[in-house]
Amino acid sequence: MSALTASAAFFCFAAAGFAVREGGGRKVEGGVAVYPQISVDDTVGDVVNNPAFAGFGRLMLARNTAAYDSISMREIGNTMPYHANVNPPEIVRALNRMAGDVADGKEVFYSFYSQSQRRADKSKEETGLFFFRGKPGAPFAIICPGGGFSYVGSLHEGFPYAMQINKRGYNAFVLRYRTGSGQKAVEDLAAALAYTFENAEELGVGTADYSVWGSSAGARMAAAIGSYGAGAFGGGPVPKPAAIVMAYTGQREFTPDSPPTFAVVGQNDGIASPHAVKYRISALKKAGVDAEFREYPGVGHGFGLGTGSSAEGWADEAVRFWERHFRR
Repeated sequence: MSALTASAAFFCFAAAGFAVREGGGRKVEGGVAVYPQISVDDTVGDVVNNPAFAGFGRLMLARNTAAYDSISMREIGNTMPYHANVNPPEIVRALNRMAGDVADGKEVFYSFYSQSQRRADKSKEETGLFFFRGKPGAPFAIICPGGGFSYVGSLHEGFPYAMQINKRGYNAFVLRYRTGSGQKAVEDLAAALAYTFENAEELGVGTADYSVWGSSAGARMAAAIGSYGAGAFGGGPVPKPAAIVMAYTGQREFTPDSPPTFAVVGQNDGIASPHAVKYRISALKKAGVDAEFREYPGVGHGFGLGTGSSAEGWADEAVRFWERHFRR
């Protein structure tokens, strides 16, 4: 398996299961590496340079750039212009969860392209899978954040989604894909699915009832896999998912054998028309596909988990929809 490890050393935290130190750099106490817990008052640079995220820190950001390094995590929403309702405390909890996994000696970032593939195409260095482990052998979800194919909003609608999915014991992967091309992004999703299936035993995930989640541009990616399968995008003989979860996209294209689909949108969405989302679900139902639609009042585009809004709790409902379609 080709994987990028967070660090060769184990990191430990003390309070609430983690040993916390103030300040910006790693230090060693008693032969054990210790690093600071992340807070909303940290800068983006503090987070990226946290030793827990060595080798992939910038790939957690919307864009792989140092231009954001001086802003605080409280202002992180400014880096994701297509998104609203960005919740810095949710983001920080997810980042500390990943850091905690590193402290336990677990890998949290995997490269699904081989070294030779990355050498041949340098843009593939911008890809990877962030892994939020659930129960060993439990089904997995793969999450495709949005960003208009110009950035990847993992901090807002990737890592927090994974945390919610984990609450019911399921494994969750957050996909970092190439920007600038919807086609390449879907090819990355297909390659990530093939990698996960090929390495399922080592990763400790079940493949029988996996789901694909996407938001905005990411929902278009999920829909493409649902309609045509990973093989149509170079992913090989990977079965279609048990369910597709789509948040705020106007994607209408589908096939009659598309997987069961759960779709959500804000009533005030000025990018993904609620009418377009509802049309897709109605068309799926007419084709005999189990599909559900939710429209939330007072909510715009890119609302993530919807915490504090009328959309709050939608991700839990989506998990229950997915569970209804387990084949085992």
